[in-house]
Formats: sequence, C-alpha cells, structure tokens
Amino acid sequence: MINYELTKLSNGIKVVSEFTPHYKSFSMGFWFNVGSRDESLSENGISHFIEHMLFKGTTNRTSKQITDAIESSGGYINAFTSKEQICIYVRGLEEYFEKYFDVLADMIQNPLFKENHIKTESGVVIEELNDIEDNPEELIFDKFETELFKGNSLANPIIGTKENIKSFNSESLREFTKKYFTTNNLVISVSGSIKHDKILNLVDSKITKLEVGKPIKRKSLNKIFSQDVFIQKEINQIYTILGTDTYGFNDKRRLIVKVLSTLLGENSGSKLFQAVREKHGMAYQINTFLNSYVDISSFGIFFSTNEANWEKANKIVMKQLNELKNGKVSDKQIKQVKRYIKGSMILGLENTTNRMMGMANSLFHYGRIMEIEEILSNLKLISVNDVIDSAREIFSNKKLIQIVIANKNLLNKKAA
Repeated sequence: MINYELTKLSNGIKVVSEFTPHYKSFSMGFWFNVGSRDESLSENGISHFIEHMLFKGTTNRTSKQITDAIESSGGYINAFTSKEQICIYVRGLEEYFEKYFDVLADMIQNPLFKENHIKTESGVVIEELNDIEDNPEELIFDKFETELFKGNSLANPIIGTKENIKSFNSESLREFTKKYFTTNNLVISVSGSIKHDKILNLVDSKITKLEVGKPIKRKSLNKIFSQDVFIQKEINQIYTILGTDTYGFNDKRRLIVKVLSTLLGENSGSKLFQAVREKHGMAYQINTFLNSYVDISSFGIFFSTNEANWEKANKIVMKQLNELKNGKVSDKQIKQVKRYIKGSMILGLENTTNRMMGMANSLFHYGRIMEIEEILSNLKLISVNDVIDSAREIFSNKKLIQIVIANKNLLNKKAA
C-alpha cells in the first residue's frame, strides 16, 4: 500500500507525495500534462525541444550552474518528453531538498530561451533525430505509431521534424510554455524522506510566476484505416513490427491485454521467445510491447532476423497468434504470467524514482492514485477465457498491420 498524500492547491497545482522515513534520499518530478499529441503539425517537436531548452539557463542560473547545483550536492537531474507529458526530475539527498526544488522551480518559471542557445540546441536535437533515423530498432516504433494513428496528432513523433526544429525561436517557445506551463497543468510528485507539508510550503514560496491557465482538453481520436508500410534502408537485418491498436488506460480491459502481451513476448519464457528464438534460432530480438496512452494503446510484436529466416519467422509468429485465438493456452500458463506481472510491479516499487513516476502517471491516467492492491485484485480476476477473447479481437487479420525496414521490399512475402 502506498502511504501517499495528495493536495490540489487553489491555483490548480497537484502535489502528491509519499513519505518513507527509512530512506535518506528522495525522487522528485515536476510534470506538465502536455506532449507531442498536443502539438499542431507546425509545432511538432516543440515539447521535446522545450525540455532541452530548460537546461540551457534561466535568468538566475547558467546551464552549468543548473547541473552543478544538483551534481555538486550528490544529486542527479534529467528530463524526458512523451506524447502526453513533459517531466523534469531529480534524485538526491534529503538535506539538499530545498536547493533542488529551487533549481527546478527556476527552470520552469525563468527559462532564457535565447536565440543563440536555440540555434545551438537545434543542432543537438537534429543530431538526435539523425541517430534515430540511422537506428532501425528505434525508427520502426516511430513509423509504426505514425501509420497506426495517422490522421491524429498522436501519430506525430515526439522529436518532430528537421524543418520544425530549425524553425523554433524564442517567441514560439514562449507562446507554447505560456499556454501549457500553467499551474492547472502541473503535477509535483515526490517519493522518499520528505514530508508533505515541507513540499507544500516550497510550492507556495517558490512557484509564483506561472499563470493558472486551463486544463488540457485533448481531441478524441478519429481512427482511420492503417496499412502495411515498407521502409528501405541499407542494412543486413530485417526489422519487423506486426501490431494494431487496443485499449488505453481509461479501459479496464487494458490489463487483460497486458496479460496477453506478457504471455506472448515480454520475457524469456514467453511463447514467441521460446518458439522463434529458443526452438528455431531465427531471431536474437523478439518481444511484444504495449505502449499505452489515456484513451488508446499501440500493441505489437517486434523482431529482427535475416532475409533467409524472415518468412519462416513470420509464419511461426502467426501460428502462435492463431493458437491463442483457438484457445491453446492453459489456466496454469495464465497464473504464471500473472505472478510474473505481480513480481515486476512489486520489484519496481523498491525504487523511489519508480514510485514517484507511478504516482504522477496514476493521476494523469486515472485521475487518482490507483493503489497496487487494486491493480493486483483486478489482475487476479482475469481468466483464461478473457485472454482468449482478447486474442481473438486483437489478432484479427483485418486489424493487424506490418511495418518492415529492410534493404528490399519483402511485404509481398507476408505470411497469410
């Protein structure tokens, strides 16, 4: 059970914390409920770019002073952008908590956004984009969601496009942060040796410049027809994703899909790992994934192999999917999978950063803190028939699409 406290302040800021006195450290995240799905086509990539620019200096600190303030006190600072949130977070020692809080508060309220810094950082982000383009293992996941969610902003890659990255300037960054970096859109999450009242006092004294703003209202997804995609690259291996969309965090059936995904390919005992890698030796990498958002998820099977094995590997994958649709799974297997999920969840709670992120994500996904006991209770109720029904729905030939990156088009060899 998470011993948390949650306060929603009059200006809309949500503060959630979990006090663990036996720790001498903490993890803290400042989260804004905005990401690439909230951007227009011309803005695509701006959330991620702003995340970079927050580290380039404020009116009170240079870029080096930001990192020195954290690292010279034994701490760690980082940030990330997803399709739905921006998070800046720190890990550190309890004695320096106020100092770390002041740094993060400064970063979100007083960014410089100087034109020369923007020009320099655009080069850095374009190099990051080039790295993705050169790495089929990363690129294929972007291309999968681009096709799966096309016609919606959720299809846009988090990093954006080169044209957009080069077009960002101080004015566009300030307009975006003015709209979305607001108190109504901010969650502060802390796990570790810090009491809730101390956090509230710092929020009151340190976060004074953000406007209240309006909470995010996202457009409903308008799902349109998706199709197979081939991308030509001069590479030796063939990279493949076979997948579709499924339930998001707002649907309880997502947990059934999580069980299905784990059964198929989320560990070394899974059906696909055993069939494709262990039995036939046709792939080093083969796994399933469930990438979830509030209202939808992308679900797929990823593997890489050589041209000689590609068609055979496809057939083995389809055989495993068909067996599941036909009910070839036992109650014993489902119980094993559920124990694995339970173990992964509980082991993840041994880390304050995971706990901090879990509380924030729970607020964004469910509008409340969902206790692990509730999730495990729901997990316990999932039956073999639930998983079989989910497989029949998800693995319909009409729904599945295939993304292939290779040096020549092999989609005409797609297994029936």
